[in-house]
Parts: sequence; C-alpha cells; structure tokens
Amino acid sequence: MPVWVWFFLAALVLIAIAGLIVARSAVRRRRTDRLKQQFGPEYDRTVAETGEQHAAEKELVTRKRKRDKLDIRPLTPEALQTYSHRWLRVQTAFVDSPSSALEDADRLLTEVMRERGYPVDDFDRRAADISVDHPEIVDNYRSAHAIRRSNRNADVNTEEQRQAFVHYRALFGKLLDQHGHDDRPHDNDSAQEARA
Repeated sequence: MPVWVWFFLAALVLIAIAGLIVARSAVRRRRTDRLKQQFGPEYDRTVAETGEQHAAEKELVTRKRKRDKLDIRPLTPEALQTYSHRWLRVQTAFVDSPSSALEDADRLLTEVMRERGYPVDDFDRRAADISVDHPEIVDNYRSAHAIRRSNRNADVNTEEQRQAFVHYRALFGKLLDQHGHDDRPHDNDSAQEARA
C-alpha cells in the first residue's frame, strides 16, 4: 500500500478517536448539568464532601436509583389533617418548652416520612433520600438534626433551637405538600395564626 493510504487511515482513526472523546465529554457535561439542576446546592455539597466530581456524581446517581426504588406515596386527606394539627400543637409547645418541642418535631417528621414510604431507620439514608426529592432544604434538615442532637447535651441556645425548628417546619411543609406547591397553613405562619 502506498504511504499516503497509511496516512489517510491514521488520520481517519485519529478523527474517530477525537469524535469519541468529544461525544463522551458532551455526555458527561449533560449528565453534570442534569445533576446540578436536579440537586442544586446538594450537588456542590456532595462534590465538596467527596473531594472529586466523578465520585460525587456517582453518589448522587446512586441516591437517585435507591430513591426511585422506594414506594413513596401521598398521605390520605385524613392523615394530612392529623399531621397538620399535630404540628400546630408541637409549634405551640415550642414557646414553653423548646427542647422537648424540638424532639417532638423530629419524631413527627420521622412519622410522616415513614407513612409516606421513606426508610427511617438511619438518618444518613433519610437525608440522602430527602436530597433527591427536596435538595433545596436537605442541608437545613441535616443542620436541624445536628442542633437537636447537641440540644440533648444542653449545648445550644434558644436561638439555635428556634433555627432548628424553622428547618424542621420547612421540611414538614414539603413532606405534606404532595402536589408541588405549598399553600397549606402549616407552612405559612400568618395563615396559621389567623386560623388558630
């Protein structure tokens, strides 16, 4: 074969390899963009925690797959009403006893998660599952959990307890909102006060 044919074949192989590299890069970029859009700040937190983008993306994809296997179901109207009323009682109790109200709020959230179909035995798994459905508030949930744990040792002040309670209330509202909008009184203080 003439030399120019070898050069031509080598050029074709190089072009094919370059095309594969560009295509693979585009696929990765789309995957990254999709994960960033889905997970928002949780994407950045996971990258920082793992220290490497590929490992973080693998972790987030694994979370999504695990979450997709769960049978997350809506609450019945009766359960919605019951949980909303119970939350109002816990919220009212916060004024007189913030420490016990914080514990009650955590228990109530766990009950709602269980009834909706989330596994609740392990906090890290709960947070991972919540991060798929509610990435915008999962970090606040982790913060509230940490404050609640510190609260057991009397290491937090009332303002920190209040902040944890606010974080719990935000997640509680999201878990009770089954249609993607949250217009119920449990997530709107002024509406709660008006109806009380």
